[in-house]
Amino acid sequence: MKILVTGGAGYIGSAVTEKLVKLDHKVTVLDSLKSGHKGAITKGANLVELDLLEKDKIITLFEDNHFDAVVHLAGEIAVDESVRNPGLFFEVNDVGGLNLLNAMAKTGVKKLIFSSTAAVYGEPKRVPIKENDILEPVNPYGESKLQFERMLKWFSQIHGIQYVTFRYFNACGATEKFGEDRERETHIIPLLFELVTGKRKQFSLFGTDYDTEDGTCVRDYVHITDIAQAHAKALEEIDKLNREVFNLGSGNGYSNKQVIEAVEKVTGKKLNIIDAPRRDGDPAKLLASNKKAIEVLGWKPEYTTIEDMVRSAWDWKQNHPEGYKS
Repeated sequence: MKILVTGGAGYIGSAVTEKLVKLDHKVTVLDSLKSGHKGAITKGANLVELDLLEKDKIITLFEDNHFDAVVHLAGEIAVDESVRNPGLFFEVNDVGGLNLLNAMAKTGVKKLIFSSTAAVYGEPKRVPIKENDILEPVNPYGESKLQFERMLKWFSQIHGIQYVTFRYFNACGATEKFGEDRERETHIIPLLFELVTGKRKQFSLFGTDYDTEDGTCVRDYVHITDIAQAHAKALEEIDKLNREVFNLGSGNGYSNKQVIEAVEKVTGKKLNIIDAPRRDGDPAKLLASNKKAIEVLGWKPEYTTIEDMVRSAWDWKQNHPEGYKS
């Protein structure tokens, strides 16, 4: 297929694009490069440097190409920033997303895979979280993703756009070529790597008194290659899967202390960890039920242990000590 991948120069986008190119799809990456990297685009994919807020240029791109499908990964993702600047998130994730949907509707592109988030669930009423659980985001990031999910339903009904929505839990790991590289890091594993490499003096562990086995937050981690595999499968069977929503998680919960222990084991370094008070809005447990993805999509994560996920990320970090500048 001829596929447009928005955000294909980003962390997850790089792995998804790499997988689609390996499957001989013709891939065009749309990315503003605000947070993406040219070096994160796999050989064989074509880059169009463009922002989804550039409405007229987006329509022209679709008119000049005849895409068979869109994989929509572009967007703002930092939860803490969304609380400080909600307008940015609604503009980029919803107005930009609307520009994409309008361009698809105008030019007759009927297939879309959407990158959503577990943040649409908010504070879970139960774990593991199922796809039909209550959707009550507790931050503008999650709300902006949920708004787009709702727009998708109407564009499907009115314009015949077929879609599959993936709600990611904690994406992590790396492929051999592509990994995590941000100007301002917020994810725990790369932050711990900064401690290992000396770029950071200490790491604050927010909350050690949660109602969990070791007192720290528990999260579900999913490897980016498993995420990429899910996208490839959904594109193959989108006619059958139209309007389905899937959680993407390993189905295993790991506490922050277990993640720290895994990083220490993989890197051979003892880390300077400082206990700190809880942060507002951090649920004790976020754990995915991935049963639907396994049974309906036919997807099964290859990476199921946090140590293996950390090891893949550390291998990439050692080969790219300065990220894509290396």
